[in-house]
Parts: sequence; C-alpha cells; structure tokens
Amino acid sequence: MDSDISTSDKKVLQIVFNPNLPVGNLEDIEEPVDDESSFDPEKLATVKNLELKGVKHAEANRLEDALECMNQAIEILPDYPASYNNRAQARRIKGLNQEAYDDLEKAITLSKGKGRTASLAFTQRALLRKLDGNEEGSLEDFKLAAQLGNQFAKQQVVNANPYAALCNKMLSEAMEKLSGNCTKE
Repeated sequence: MDSDISTSDKKVLQIVFNPNLPVGNLEDIEEPVDDESSFDPEKLATVKNLELKGVKHAEANRLEDALECMNQAIEILPDYPASYNNRAQARRIKGLNQEAYDDLEKAITLSKGKGRTASLAFTQRALLRKLDGNEEGSLEDFKLAAQLGNQFAKQQVVNANPYAALCNKMLSEAMEKLSGNCTKE
C-alpha cells in the first residue's frame, strides 16, 4: 500500500504528523540505506554477526567484549563503515571520546557521507561535539544527518532554531483550524 503513495503525499503526511519538523527541509522520507554490494557476502554476514554480538555485550555493559567484537569485525572487513560507527559508540560509552571521534571520521570517510551509517555517524559526532561545547559543529553535523533522513537529527535542528519551530507550530495550528472548518456544516 505504501508504494501507492506519491513522494509529494508522503511529504504532506510527514508535515501533518510531525509539525515541528522544518517544512522546507523535507528531502526524502525513506530511511537511508547503505550500499553493501562491494563487500563479500560471507564476510559481510560474519561481520554483521560480530556487530550484533558486540551490541549485545554493550547493552549488558560488557564494553571490553563489545570492543573486541567490533575490532574483529574491522579486521575482517576494514573498509566497512558500520563497524567503525558501532565501535565509536562503544568507545563513547566507555569515555574514550577521542578514539570515538577517530572511528566516526573513518565511518564518514568510508561511507562517503552517504547512507544510514553516515547518518548515524554524523549524529554521534554531533552529540560528541555538543558534549565538548562545540555547538556550531554539533549543529552542522545534525544538519548533515538530517539531510540524510535522520529524524532525531531533524528534531535537533528544529530545537536549535526557535523561529522554525514557531513557524511550524503556527502552520500546524492553521491546518487544525482549517480541518475543523471543513468538518463543520
């Protein structure tokens, strides 16, 4: 059914259901995807299993085990950007912020700034920059992630711009009034 909806209709629905998002910045509503076609499918499956195992270790607060899984994944496919992004998250949780920055830079470079991994890496880097007090750099990274379709990043961009939030609120209120007028006779 979703394929019956045009891109324009999807944008309208996005505005209706998310009135706080900046109206002019709606690019694509679809979640960005990574191009994994250049990777050996067997190695990629092994790497994804290691990453999943690493995430479970991190969720259980076994960060050394999580890092070991991510390191193994990077050894198998050193050009796979998602492993660097995932290792950055474990390093960030562990308080190894400079190492996390380095991994995020590698993830962004390897992804060529495109796709889901780049979106997540820009968002993580934005959070680290915000933590370091670099509001300008943080906002720039949130904007890059938002352009890639990251909803959390879009919301952060809106929160940083009170004028856009106010305009979107007024638009939402106007649409509510209009829809109320259409149903009354």
